[in-house]
Amino acid sequence: MPNGSLDKYTFGSNSTEGDNTLSWDKLFDIIVGIARGLEYLHIGCNTRIVHFDIKPQNILLDQDFCPKISDFGLAKLCRQKESKISIVEARGTIGYIAPELIYRNYGAASNKSDVYSYGMVVLEMVGARKQMIVAASTQWLYDNLDQFCGATTCEISSERTELVRKRELVRKMTVVGLWCIQFRPADRPSMSKVLEILERSVVDLQMPPKAFHAS
Repeated sequence: MPNGSLDKYTFGSNSTEGDNTLSWDKLFDIIVGIARGLEYLHIGCNTRIVHFDIKPQNILLDQDFCPKISDFGLAKLCRQKESKISIVEARGTIGYIAPELIYRNYGAASNKSDVYSYGMVVLEMVGARKQMIVAASTQWLYDNLDQFCGATTCEISSERTELVRKRELVRKMTVVGLWCIQFRPADRPSMSKVLEILERSVVDLQMPPKAFHAS
């Protein structure tokens, strides 16, 4: 693909300067495009496909920055009505792999495992994943969401109305990411629900429960 893979454009790599700069609108479009691709794999195909390795390196961008999901080496096929998949060992990439693929007490492997990985990709795109690592907790995002959205989109040259719109995009993406990385698979939205949330007004967004980590 002419624009390479998504990892070139994640927040904190080269995304804030030079040739790899992408607008928040473009980043949002890419996130929506990935969600549509996963929705198709999960419910649109004649045979359902669970990817099991969603990460920025496996999202390729064409000449228009339309995302294409690639590398199906770890993917599994299952019957259309199946929601759980039997796997012998953990599969995926550390940092994006769903907890149930490592610790079976969280639940069974399913298409919700892709949802978790997607959530981590979204949070990385907006810079929230880095902040979570620095704070050693997702709690920081809950307590400082307004501050995070404001600092992430701080641009001296932008008009106030434009800044507000960008902050709303970042808030929407961050909240969606937090919903997707709930530890219990049953608490995560489907990709169809993710798309529904992304299409909503920011005023209709609801934060997920704070205590989604195991104690």
